[in-house]
Amino acid sequence: MSEENEKQRFNLDFNFLYGKPESHGVFKQSCADFNVEEDLGFELTGEGEHVCLWVQKVGENTQYLARELAKFAGIPARNVSYAGLKDRQGDTKQWFSLHIPGKITPDFSLFESPGVTILKVIRHNKKIKTGALAGNYFSIVLREISNKSALEKALQQVQNGVPNYFGEQRFGFDGYNINSALLMFQGRKIKDRFKRGMYLSAARSYLFNQVLSTRIKDDLYNKPLLGDCVQFVGNRSFFPLMDLEPTTLQRLTQREVCLTAPLWGAGELTSELDAKQYEIDLLSDYAELQAGLAKNGLKQARRPLLLVPEKFSATWLDQSSVKVDFYLPSGCYATSVLRELISA
Repeated sequence: MSEENEKQRFNLDFNFLYGKPESHGVFKQSCADFNVEEDLGFELTGEGEHVCLWVQKVGENTQYLARELAKFAGIPARNVSYAGLKDRQGDTKQWFSLHIPGKITPDFSLFESPGVTILKVIRHNKKIKTGALAGNYFSIVLREISNKSALEKALQQVQNGVPNYFGEQRFGFDGYNINSALLMFQGRKIKDRFKRGMYLSAARSYLFNQVLSTRIKDDLYNKPLLGDCVQFVGNRSFFPLMDLEPTTLQRLTQREVCLTAPLWGAGELTSELDAKQYEIDLLSDYAELQAGLAKNGLKQARRPLLLVPEKFSATWLDQSSVKVDFYLPSGCYATSVLRELISA
């Protein structure tokens, strides 16, 4: 497959739910315009082998900071963990955990790194693992708004839900991470564990986005097919819809359950009947990605099609700038909300 064909195959122009935004705008004009605060969803114990740091970082990379904290504490980099990567171009607050058993807690007030402030130090009895958070609070300023009335309309629409796409940052520039995954599946050796994980996530996320984008095009983003796999809102258990009776459809409209698309891996699709065939047909061009994900140990899972931002509010700062605040569950992307509001 030529490089040009790869670019065409891995097209990242996913469909908009409400049509391409009519208003242009700018976000991340400065780090102060993009605020993220992590929500672990549980309390730290105050004792244990892990030193947890509540850190504010401005214009800094999560991985780099983790390595710097390891150096300061005199521990291997592998002994530092965090729940999730946070945007470098932003003002973010997140937790790091350092495995320091049986040692005196280092004096982190002496730690110095540009743009970094350690706000709290507390011990905990468990490592903070990747993905071990409830969600994130976002406060984002959109500037240079070209069409205020169009944006006002979009601000109302997104409160009903947006496509739960994996953000473009997961795929790398021009789909680099997906192409790297394909080359890895074709035999290229990738020794770096982080890169391997990143490429696997990119391939899996791309297949999900393809299903979601096509369901939007086919007007099936909120209309179930027979056998569609639905997930209970509030937990990750799911089951196939084996009938489309009014009482079943009512559970969807009342958001007791939500429609999902596959996160590809080994094993059978959990959808059934019409929905299963729809997903198989839709992803038939990506057999190599599917086989590679299964071979690398990922299991079939599901992800909701739509994302409803919580605690949503919008405040105009002037005639061309608006501050948007909302909360998203773990694994969801602020860019999935923003792409329905403004065009770059």
